[in-house]
This record gives sequence, structure tokens and C-alpha cells, in this order.
Amino acid sequence: MFGLILAAAPAIPNDVGGKYVAGAYIVFVLLLLIYVGIMASKLQRIEKELREVAGVAEQRRAEEAEAASNPEVRA
Repeated sequence: MFGLILAAAPAIPNDVGGKYVAGAYIVFVLLLLIYVGIMASKLQRIEKELREVAGVAEQRRAEEAEAASNPEVRA
């Protein structure tokens, strides 16, 4: 079905208007790539922070387990 749509759609003309259309597509793709880059960097930052929070939670869990196994060492 998509092939039929592409076959029926006219090609971009080579006159002045076609150059603007091609330029608009290039700008759109560049903006899309910038957006994806920003989202990837945010995802990396969030994953790093999540690993830090998980490490703190694991450390607290280990401390609580140690405190529960040694009742005489309570602060």
C-alpha cells in the first residue's frame, strides 16, 4: 500500500519551489536528530541517577539486615 502511495505521488520538482521543499526536509531531519540526541543524553543522565539511588537503597538494605542480625549493636 505504501508503495502505491509513493508511486502515485509526484517527484519533487527541480524548480525554485523544489529547492525550498528539499531545504525544509533537511531542516526537519536536523531538528529531529537534535531532538533524539537531547533525549538520549537525558536518558543517560536518568539511568546514572537511578543506578546511584539503587546503590543507596541496596546499602541501606544491607545495613538494616546487618542490624537485624546483630541486635546488641544498635545505635
